[in-house]
Amino acid sequence: MKTVVITGSTRGIGRGLAENFLASGCRVIISARSQSKVDEAVAELAEKYGASAVAGLRCDITSAQQLSELWAFASENGPVDYWINNAGMSIARKPLAQQSAEDLQRIVDTNLTGLLLACKVALTGMQEQGHGQIWNMEGFGSTGQVAPGMAAYGATKRALNYLNKSLQKEVKGTGVQVNTLSPGIVVTDLLVGDYDLTSSDWQKTRKILNILGDTVETVTPFLVRGVLKAQKSGTRVVWLTGGKAFVRFLTAGFNKRDLFTAYESNPA
Repeated sequence: MKTVVITGSTRGIGRGLAENFLASGCRVIISARSQSKVDEAVAELAEKYGASAVAGLRCDITSAQQLSELWAFASENGPVDYWINNAGMSIARKPLAQQSAEDLQRIVDTNLTGLLLACKVALTGMQEQGHGQIWNMEGFGSTGQVAPGMAAYGATKRALNYLNKSLQKEVKGTGVQVNTLSPGIVVTDLLVGDYDLTSSDWQKTRKILNILGDTVETVTPFLVRGVLKAQKSGTRVVWLTGGKAFVRFLTAGFNKRDLFTAYESNPA
């Protein structure tokens, strides 16, 4: 049974990944900043997949100590085969000059410093055990996308792209692999929280997101299948390819779905 650690896995994409890894016969380690949230998710998943298949521990990825504790917890009964760096955050979509210094510090601490610390811990552990795959999660900006109001988030995700390429060189010739997950536009609290749902601009953005966006339930099975099939470092599992986006725009007139009704009727 393969062991998978997923940071930020009590909700959203992380929770969807956990569900699909469990359905594929893996043992999954859940983590999030709140132990109570972790315990709740573990109980729900254990009821469906069995208590021996899932466990969890609180972990704030900005803490090197907690990351080390998460690795030790996950590797108690054998090697960690997959470590997925899913935890991340966003801030309100607005010009950099209007962002608070506190929010800018938080997003860099989480999306960049936290990612570096998590990779360091996973690399150390996997090098000691002789194998393993690290998967880092792309987001807007990773491949060069630019938009007003996304300077801070996009910069942290652009750094992720550089980090992956650098680490792939560092692990070359070893049993450790560094790979990339690209989920595309997935409707979660993180995505919706970027926008003011009462603004006129939101209606324009909503149309685009309804064309290109998808749900956690649609995207995460594809991502998990890609992870489990990967055999070499540098693998990139991409949901929203350029070709898929092109076809969606061509057929947009026939697309009647609305992915955001629930959020607008029950705003956070």
